Amino acid sequence: MAGRISRQFIDDLLSRADIVALIDSRVPLKKAGKNHQACCPFHNEKSPSFTVSQDKQFYHCFGCGEHGNAISFLMEFERLDFVDAVEELASHCGMEVIREENTASPAEQRRQQQIYQQKQDDYELMAQISRFFQQQLKVSTDKDTAIKYLKGRGLSGEIVKRFGIGYISDAWDGMMNSFSRNGQANQQLIDLGMAVAGDKKRPYDRFRGRIMFPISDKRGRVIGFGGRVLGDAKPKYLNSPETRIYHKGQELYGLHEAKQANKKLKRLVVVEGYMDVVALAQHGVDYAVASLGTATTFEQLQTLFRTVPNVVCCYDGDRAGRDAAWRAMDNALPLIRDGFSLKFVFLPDGEDPDSLIRAQGQQAFEKILDNAMPLSKFLFEQLMQQVDMSSLEGRAALVESFQPFLAKLPDSILKDAMINEIANNFGTGSEQFLAKFTKHIKGGLVKPAVKVSTKVTPVRLALALLLEHPHIANSLGDKNVLQPLTTPGIPLLIQVLGVCQQNPDIKSAQLLEYFRDTEQGKQLAKLMCWQHHVAAEAATDVFLDSIEKLLNNFVEQRAEVLLQKARAGQMTSAEKQELQAILNA
Repeated sequence: MAGRISRQFIDDLLSRADIVALIDSRVPLKKAGKNHQACCPFHNEKSPSFTVSQDKQFYHCFGCGEHGNAISFLMEFERLDFVDAVEELASHCGMEVIREENTASPAEQRRQQQIYQQKQDDYELMAQISRFFQQQLKVSTDKDTAIKYLKGRGLSGEIVKRFGIGYISDAWDGMMNSFSRNGQANQQLIDLGMAVAGDKKRPYDRFRGRIMFPISDKRGRVIGFGGRVLGDAKPKYLNSPETRIYHKGQELYGLHEAKQANKKLKRLVVVEGYMDVVALAQHGVDYAVASLGTATTFEQLQTLFRTVPNVVCCYDGDRAGRDAAWRAMDNALPLIRDGFSLKFVFLPDGEDPDSLIRAQGQQAFEKILDNAMPLSKFLFEQLMQQVDMSSLEGRAALVESFQPFLAKLPDSILKDAMINEIANNFGTGSEQFLAKFTKHIKGGLVKPAVKVSTKVTPVRLALALLLEHPHIANSLGDKNVLQPLTTPGIPLLIQVLGVCQQNPDIKSAQLLEYFRDTEQGKQLAKLMCWQHHVAAEAATDVFLDSIEKLLNNFVEQRAEVLLQKARAGQMTSAEKQELQAILNA
């Protein structure tokens, strides 16, 4: 790592990025005056309070307070670290990241270098192993067995290549012979889950005699593997363990490939296995993902709904499949707001997505997806099975059982409809049920977005104008004329003036970056979205008028203090001279 990313490069990147286009590709925006709006992607709300400013290249949510620029949006929305977010935005803008000489202490530089290099080495090693597995599918002595299996599952060479599918023979050291160089290399293979520490400190291959499916992260980097055995050995599927670069509860197999195949995804279907994902893609349904052997987690569902508005979970129709659907539904409830839907498909006994699409084809399978069971219907059916619907006691218990699930659901049209459905069909009026429901969750209903009211004061107006037009700071001259002032907000105003005057070409979003993750940054974020209605051509004059008002207010207040001292006969000679100067002015 040559050093930290150049500050100048970050400034140039932010000035080139179009934050509206970036966010709109992930969260559909609507024009609202000179800004754009949407329901916030970082918290659940019914009315849009998430504002994106084209002019300021900045976003702010008046509900939860999240704010920032294009880089911080990628960090929060895609859950990337700072460096990955910069690299992702640079790639989006067609720029190459520029780094500067590292100014940290030698010890800190070594620590940074080790962390960075370890990460890069891990990704590079996993990429090499993935290529090795793919090559083995072509050159291993028993390759014909693997190829015959893949052809038997109806997979073409093109699909095998698209998903990077490979093979490893049933030997204890097939992979280790190629990648084991020394003790340190062996430890890295163990740490990444590719080898198992055996007796006498002699590691051996974790995956043996298996078709290999590489698992990629959001950026397409290989972070783990799933292996499908060819014979009758157990387990049928073997997955990479948790490692420093692979966290299975946060990743989705096939998501990167689905994004590559569909530039404007509208729907994703969640299936249980790697082969299901690949088989569906083979038959034209190239928008399937798998949850990597786990119940679909909240983090995975969050990723799904940040990618598409419509998710269909496709599970076996047996008890295990319905249990998996129940857990997915429970995890998804806090994420279901207007415009987003979660539906379920339960397959007939003995069928899986692979067998079904091979037997019936793409059109029939997609028709099944189109007719999937809505979340609300699934919830009603599951809860009704748990009570005696023929008795008043059972119906009362059913109404009670709905309450914890409704409490998790954000305010939405769906939630209102569910409340009405319960009230109208299970023996209680909607007003009575809503009153009981509200009492039950003790104020836990999703609260409306906070409305921000910004009182016009000279300090706030001066700061707002500086944030929108940083260049006007140079019209003031010496910022130290404000030092004696005691008005609230003056220290922040002086600080912002200092940054603007030291960086004459700074842009609004770049200015906010200096105050990121600080209390001052939170205050400035609110002002960034404040509609002050001052035209750009008048900004300098209004800014200087605000400064003049602050100085005049200070002088008037100081003169009043001095006059009170004069009346009480308590003035010093220096204060007499100060008062005389004020009166003469």
